[in-house]
Amino acid sequence: MNYIWQYKEPERASQDKAISLAKELGINPSLGKLLIDRGITTLVEARKFFRPQLTDLIDPFLFKDMAVAVKRINEALGRKERILVYGDYDVDGVTAVALVYKFLQQYSTNIDYYVPDRYDEGYGVSLRGIDFAAESGVKLIIVLDCGIKAIDEIQYAKDKGIDFIICDHHVPDKQLPNAVAILNAKRTDDTYPYGDLSGCGVGFKLIQGFAKSNGIAFSELIPYLDLCAVSIASDIVPIMGENRILAYHGLRQLNQNPSVGMKAIMDICGLTGKEITLTDVIYKIGPRLNASGRIGNGKESVELLISKDIDIAMHKAAQINHYNEQRKDLDKAMTEQANQIVASLVHKSEHKAIVIYNEEWHKGVIGIVASRLTEIYFRPAVVLTRDGSVAVGSARSVAGFDIYKAIESCRNILENFGGHTYASGLTLKAENIAEFKRRFEEYVDNNILPEQTNATLEIDDMLDFIDINRQFFYDLKRFQPFGPNNPKPRFCTRNVYDYGTSKVVGRNQEHIKLELVDNKSETIMNGIAFGQSSQARYIKTKRSFNIVYTIEENTHKRGDIQLQIEDIETLGVD
Repeated sequence: MNYIWQYKEPERASQDKAISLAKELGINPSLGKLLIDRGITTLVEARKFFRPQLTDLIDPFLFKDMAVAVKRINEALGRKERILVYGDYDVDGVTAVALVYKFLQQYSTNIDYYVPDRYDEGYGVSLRGIDFAAESGVKLIIVLDCGIKAIDEIQYAKDKGIDFIICDHHVPDKQLPNAVAILNAKRTDDTYPYGDLSGCGVGFKLIQGFAKSNGIAFSELIPYLDLCAVSIASDIVPIMGENRILAYHGLRQLNQNPSVGMKAIMDICGLTGKEITLTDVIYKIGPRLNASGRIGNGKESVELLISKDIDIAMHKAAQINHYNEQRKDLDKAMTEQANQIVASLVHKSEHKAIVIYNEEWHKGVIGIVASRLTEIYFRPAVVLTRDGSVAVGSARSVAGFDIYKAIESCRNILENFGGHTYASGLTLKAENIAEFKRRFEEYVDNNILPEQTNATLEIDDMLDFIDINRQFFYDLKRFQPFGPNNPKPRFCTRNVYDYGTSKVVGRNQEHIKLELVDNKSETIMNGIAFGQSSQARYIKTKRSFNIVYTIEENTHKRGDIQLQIEDIETLGVD
């Protein structure tokens, strides 16, 4: 991979602020720069960032309709009305359903949950789901992680005497559904000051509001935070502000006292006894919880997450793991086919977007394939397949480009669409695919920045090896959890060279295990460069080179620091 390295020298005023803040905190000036880059400029802000406090969570009643929502739930419980907790089939949706259902189940036995079938019902609120509710005597539906565009469906429910409370975080249209209450900070008339909660996060705010209204101690809500952490990591929302507080304490819950269902899925993932990070959630826990909605039915993930019996939970976790293995096989085959299609496109380099269609593809995996294409080609990607009489698609974006707006620009030829900046879904008539492709590509060509379609490595700061000690690493760990808006810091050191003991490793000799020194000290740094064995010959010549890396803990030697080298820039011709 030929990466473009991007590093912006800080302005003098910003540099002075970083040095001053670092001095107040007693940390390395480079870490002070990281804080300034994240908009943290004062000692108070820094302390809140390093030690997120649950007491700093925002008042849930700042949501425009929170008081109405809590009042309606109280009425339903008082009248012993039947309540249905309804949610999407992805990780965010199933964690949200599990959270609200488990919490309200303490106060009512007349409660059920519902997750629509991806293949028979499609995304969001379905008429079948409403009919199920009506036949079951449901009077109140709490819908999570979807519903903000379900105008016709919610009116259909209203006509059947069923009320809706919507807890969503997707971008709404100008017209809102006829619901009793709509909790969505992206409403133009909402007063909630934080607009980046996950769907499960909005669900947590609902139970927080309910608890506050009914004199329930906040400590009763802490066991549900593990679900929030899984949701936040999997839905790729910013890890700053309120999400940082929820993710920080959710990870603590996940590591110290996870629910029975979480224990089972952690065991299946091989995470038992290990310190779990958001990266583990993204790559191990999240995909498995997602797999049931992609291959089977998302309801199975809810069944796992609400389990109280470890044996039942382990059985369900094993089934979900089996779905994940099937998903991986489909993913691999479809990605290979997608790559062949992209490779065959004439003049593909002229366009800055990818739109491909195959009516045979598995509907549950097209989102993953779209993600793979953005990673390979650094282009916004839309992957479409056939679903009955229409085509459905999943869209994924590159850093900094709003794919929701790109899809919205084509709305008059779409049957339905929804999502947010980096991930969206759409439905359209098959005869409109060619026109959609033309208009989508035109929008992207006209609005994407050149640097957004390049393989770039954003460098946070330049370091010398002498700066990288145990105290530096300890202070760096306090920036966790990492994620959007708070990415894992990436550093660059120039003019390093082999200490003499670097070697090629790996089953296929594809990696390099390095011992390096720089030209400013005698500090020896261990490193690993995955998939970069082609650089080994140059490195062994003892000539200097530049590296970009993250700083990690050596998993084989606990407590030791290791550089994970992402790219090597040689300084001469071999």
